[in-house]
Amino acid sequence: MRPADGSPKGWRVHGTSAQGYRHLREGTPCQDAWRCRVTPSGLVLAVADGAGSAPYSGAGSAQVVQLATRAFEPVVTAWERLPDARARKEQLTEAFHQVRDAFLRWCQGPPGLYATTLTVVVLAPGWLGQLSVGDGLVVVRTDGGTGQGAAEEGAGAPAGNPIGGDPAHPASYHLLPRAHTGSEYANETVFVGSPTALDQLRVDCVRDEGVEGVLLSTDGLTHALLRRAPSGPPLPHDAFLGHLFDRLARPDYEHDEEERRLKAFLGSDQITRVTGDDKTLLWAIRT
Repeated sequence: MRPADGSPKGWRVHGTSAQGYRHLREGTPCQDAWRCRVTPSGLVLAVADGAGSAPYSGAGSAQVVQLATRAFEPVVTAWERLPDARARKEQLTEAFHQVRDAFLRWCQGPPGLYATTLTVVVLAPGWLGQLSVGDGLVVVRTDGGTGQGAAEEGAGAPAGNPIGGDPAHPASYHLLPRAHTGSEYANETVFVGSPTALDQLRVDCVRDEGVEGVLLSTDGLTHALLRRAPSGPPLPHDAFLGHLFDRLARPDYEHDEEERRLKAFLGSDQITRVTGDDKTLLWAIRT
């Protein structure tokens, strides 16, 4: 599926969702959703994962990504307009309040019937913002010269190289958000309409001129996108991510051809043997 607003100058965006085999077997439609909004200064990207146990979660996920791409649009301004990481995080949090309030009004009843997660990224000159509630994930791609700066709130980095730049400095991948530790909700998925949603928000402000790309995913692809480290938290699966981003950056990229390849891959035995869940990818790369 093509982004409704197209791709902005300087970026290429691709999004796709695939029905999980469990839903296919049960005759349940895909309950994931994604949406992209192009603004004068950048992008708003959003993905949502409707809860399998909620009867109308597919409608909930579709509604929440639409609300999010509208509410977060005013946040997409160049870093120099508001060069303060804490203030930027406050902007992101306020936008989520607007989304949640509008979502609860839209539900017109118990929000659990429409239960859905939400992951949002804003891309603007000089910075990237991320906000999530639930178990979605974000991977940031930076040029090889930026090191770990991309994963640190308010961190600075030198200007990036173009895609496919210095082979001696391959792209780096950084996982956001980092899971809460020691939380009583650590093993519980929180949804936009959950009473604990505001307490369980994860918000990041990445100050880095070297951001080359970003990928959002629902949890159905966690096993493909992340690899388990011998100790410590999971790490991005660099080889798989590099393949995705490099294909999107190709000069001969063609949307429909890439969509066919992705659909075939997401429905392959390689993926379905590790997850029966719906799967959504939404990613953008600087061109």
